[in-house]
Amino acid sequence: MYTWHPWLALFALMMSTVPVMSQENVALTTPDTTTSFDQRYEAARALANAGERDAAISAYSVLLSQSPGNVDVLLGRGLVYARAGSWNESESDLLNAIEKSSGYADLWSALGDMYAWSDRPVAAVDAYSHLIELRPADPAAYTARALSYRAAGDLEFARMDFLTAKSLGAAPERIDTYLAGLVPRTSSPDAIVPLGYRWSAGLSSSLSDFTPARAHWRDDTLSVRHYFEKGSLALELLNAHRFNKSDQAFAVDGYASLWDRAYTNLRCQFTTHASLYPHNSWRAELFQGVGTGWELSVSHDQLAFGGTPVRMYGLGVGKYIGNFYIRLRHLIIPGDNGKSVSDRLLGRYYYSGDADNYFELNAGSGRNDDPLVIANGKENHSSVGVVYVHYPSIQWGYKMGFDYAKESNSFRERDYSLALYRRW
Repeated sequence: MYTWHPWLALFALMMSTVPVMSQENVALTTPDTTTSFDQRYEAARALANAGERDAAISAYSVLLSQSPGNVDVLLGRGLVYARAGSWNESESDLLNAIEKSSGYADLWSALGDMYAWSDRPVAAVDAYSHLIELRPADPAAYTARALSYRAAGDLEFARMDFLTAKSLGAAPERIDTYLAGLVPRTSSPDAIVPLGYRWSAGLSSSLSDFTPARAHWRDDTLSVRHYFEKGSLALELLNAHRFNKSDQAFAVDGYASLWDRAYTNLRCQFTTHASLYPHNSWRAELFQGVGTGWELSVSHDQLAFGGTPVRMYGLGVGKYIGNFYIRLRHLIIPGDNGKSVSDRLLGRYYYSGDADNYFELNAGSGRNDDPLVIANGKENHSSVGVVYVHYPSIQWGYKMGFDYAKESNSFRERDYSLALYRRW
């Protein structure tokens, strides 16, 4: 008769606690002996190209465990990480590969792309510069660096790279499109015009209604502007209908380039009736670009209503971040009983990458800087607004806007605006 030995029972218990590796774990730790390394590398690339990012990263990781430091595998995994938005992991893989093979052009190209995608244009410019050193006749490298220069706000360097790419065989239509939109963005769109156009005209109208109900307000502006080499000058005809009164005014509005990255806006407005508009008004504002994408401004406005003129002093700071622009303007209005202040914050997204087409959100609070509002004693407000500007063609454009404001007299105002632009 067979007897179960205690030692055999102990051995069976120990074996029952040993973990059994799954087929998946075995595959991740045991080299595949049925296919070559190159075949498995191509399989990982196929997964990446098919958008199977997790599977591709796992496949590349297995290959790296079998061939540590392989630059092609690091490049492949770094690209997959970049497409997944895992910027730190991508940067680590690509820099690791570059340390081992700094003369490998594809690594610099991938690193530049990763920096561009993660909105680090200055770092992208540096990576693409290394790429150009290795491929000095590659138009795609110059185009990529030009786009990063543009995103960083270095428009002249961007222009030179675009022209170089064109001379090396880049598609002329594509480069010409980039060059046409390569104008400095400013907080004041009238300060610039695309190359080759010397005139522009605009017709705008806005309508305001109120709660509690009262008579609608309407404002219309017709302007014609001529552009010179160093600036522009516009003549404007303005019409206002408020409080069952109408008034017309004329204005001259000019922009002038000054020193490097600086320009100014000068404006003078007058009317012969002065039932709504001030008898005369003028403004001067200076804009100065600083650093990478920053724009500072100072302004002075004076409105003469017949008595003591109203003076307004403004400070502004703006920042371009890729295709986004954010600006805060602080306004100080001294008065007989102390000073009033107001603030206005706006954010724009230049969705086409040029200076023409953008979507804007804005908000403000404090004393209104509209001269028609100040003239009639409705000074304090809070507001939010949205603006959409689009140019279906280089010659024609339009703007749509909506604002909602709460005034100090408890009225709620809704303002609808539309403008049509033409340039030639």
